[in-house]
Amino acid sequence: MIGVEHGPSNRPNASRRALASLLSASILLAACHAGPTASPVRIEAARAELRDLISDVTAATAYRYRAKDDLGRDMGPLEVVWIPEASAFAGVYHTWSDTDEMFHLQVATSTNLLDWTWQVELASQASQPSIEAASDGGYVVAWEQEPDPIHMVIASFASWEDLRGGKVARRFDVPVTMPACGEGTPSIEAASAKRVDLSFHYHAGCERDLQARGSTDWKTWHATMRKDLDHALIDLGVLGHIGDRDSIMFRGHDLTLVEGQRVVDDWSSWRMFLYDAETSAAEELHVKTQAGSVSFANPTIDQIKINGRDAILVTLFIFSEGSHGGEDGELIYYRYL
Repeated sequence: MIGVEHGPSNRPNASRRALASLLSASILLAACHAGPTASPVRIEAARAELRDLISDVTAATAYRYRAKDDLGRDMGPLEVVWIPEASAFAGVYHTWSDTDEMFHLQVATSTNLLDWTWQVELASQASQPSIEAASDGGYVVAWEQEPDPIHMVIASFASWEDLRGGKVARRFDVPVTMPACGEGTPSIEAASAKRVDLSFHYHAGCERDLQARGSTDWKTWHATMRKDLDHALIDLGVLGHIGDRDSIMFRGHDLTLVEGQRVVDDWSSWRMFLYDAETSAAEELHVKTQAGSVSFANPTIDQIKINGRDAILVTLFIFSEGSHGGEDGELIYYRYL
């Protein structure tokens, strides 16, 4: 056996075995250093990992409570997108004006996600914005528009320069089609010049916000209820509104961060839940803040790169009811992976 293994005719096989071993080691090393979406894991494991990453603000790499823009205005619910042309992040948010007693939709930029420089106002009587880079170029913004009936507006901008200048390329006012008094809090899931997909809530029976999803080709609109998501939270004892939500692809699975009001008309009872459509399961997130606030709403979540590293970015709004230590307002935090 020794003579056979070391004979001249077996040297190529030995070389192949050595090469195979080297390749196997390289693949294993690459897997160990892969990002969070590189190798799919079981949905339960992915959900548990994401829960642990985002539930503890005290373990975040960086955070900012009561976020304000450089004009000193409180930033309402904030959603962030990376702008390659500007080498910066852009955020859409609303501010409140005591002068006209209206919400105004704003755009600001940041390089560190904590300090924000105002750029432009996009609309008045407008709130709860969402933003997405269009797959074929440009940007799409959606928001909740007043007056009654409260409805959603979707607008496209051909470039970053057009967005920061407030130059709308196309606008679509979404008709209210659910059995509701109004529809709002859009979250854009995908966008292009041909189609926009988003999730939203509808004010069912003029009593309770519930979940829906819709799409448009910029001319027509189609929407459906998301009863699976509603029931997942109702089964956990959510008796009030089920409102804003945002999704992320994590470890090969689509996971949704969603707000739910446990007690009707009790603002201190707003909580965060993590939902996955694969198992139709949801779980409450016990978010830990520096001062122990408990009331959270208007979540956004995204995987980003900052300072050359992958991170999970989360924004939440903390209601004064249920807040502690002056933490009420917009919370921004991210954690390196």
